Amino acid sequence: MSESLDAAAPVVHGRRALPHYLVAATLARGADAGAAVGVVLLATLPEVGASRPTLLGGLLATCLTAPHLLGPFLARPLDRAPDGRGLLAAAFATYAGAVALAALLLGRVPVGVPAALLIVAGACGPLLTGGLSSRLAALLAPDERAQRRGQGWDAVTYGVGGSAGPALVAVLAAVAGPRMSLLGLAAATVVAAALVGTLPARVPGRHGPARARPAARGGLRALLGPGPLRRVTGVTMVGALTGGAISVLAIMLAADLGREAVSGAVLAAAYGGGNLVAALLVTAFPLTGEPERLTVGWAALGAVAVALCAAVPGFPVAVAAFALAGAATAPLFAATLAARSAYAPDDVRAQVFVSTAALKVAAASLGTGLAGVLAPLGPRLLLVAGASVTLAAAAGATVSRRRRDAA
Repeated sequence: MSESLDAAAPVVHGRRALPHYLVAATLARGADAGAAVGVVLLATLPEVGASRPTLLGGLLATCLTAPHLLGPFLARPLDRAPDGRGLLAAAFATYAGAVALAALLLGRVPVGVPAALLIVAGACGPLLTGGLSSRLAALLAPDERAQRRGQGWDAVTYGVGGSAGPALVAVLAAVAGPRMSLLGLAAATVVAAALVGTLPARVPGRHGPARARPAARGGLRALLGPGPLRRVTGVTMVGALTGGAISVLAIMLAADLGREAVSGAVLAAAYGGGNLVAALLVTAFPLTGEPERLTVGWAALGAVAVALCAAVPGFPVAVAAFALAGAATAPLFAATLAARSAYAPDDVRAQVFVSTAALKVAAASLGTGLAGVLAPLGPRLLLVAGASVTLAAAAGATVSRRRRDAA
């Protein structure tokens, strides 16, 4: 089915291909970010009849996020496909259909049915993120500046999607209800699927042909084996652990500063705004240098910014500190994209991208949970702890690299 879609799609080339990619990526990632918020809101509807709506909403959101861990195995067909456009489009369409059906059925059938549908959607989630990013390099000129600028634009799609998706859910839920908000996200993903089908195929020879039968665990082996990918992955996961805790720590810090809980949302928004502004700057001024060094360096700078958040004397300074911490995440993400593109073996390229996305989701979820469990320690200590472990990971990666270079 995927190959027939690849052949039938009206393909765009050259300068038009990147805008198609960016629109598709923003729509898909906005849907992925907003869907968890939408199902939590949906669980609160009286007609759903949940005795504990918050618990149900959390469980349904977990059904969307937990299957991301299947990404390394689900990416194998993407590596085997000659270019993968049809396979990606099919995954996007499946995501849209599963989310839409779950939204329509929750409260009208046993809860296990919409939960199962959300698990199906969640399994497609890594292809909306890392799977799509694995195809970006083929749309760009092969020189480093063009590649880095494209990776900066990819970071922008995550920033815009991560902010716009939940915001769209909030607006549509207020106007038309949570079911319509989820249907809106599903519609956006269908549009993204159509745009993916118009992208050109992977350029033969630029990144190497796909191997006929890549190993199912080849992506994980590439990530965990000795070399720069393992070091970059370790730093990325530790950074994601701290990033996942930020929203909880923002609310805790607002209370520590004597502000209401809503002020925590302002701090979280400042973090997201800093990320978006920095992502735009990275596209205008692409990163230069070796991807592993860039990743480690920006991770260390981000950790310093997080530590500054722990030292703020008042709320206005906290807003600036959270914006600065968010700004550091955009070049870090662009650097990790460059590292994956540079170091991933051609035969498991999609698996590397998808596996990294899956591991980041898992680490971020763990960070969120740890922030809640360790809340009694206070936000300032937890912010310092998050900064410290990230700095330790960056230092460890640097030492490991130097030892390997000296060997």
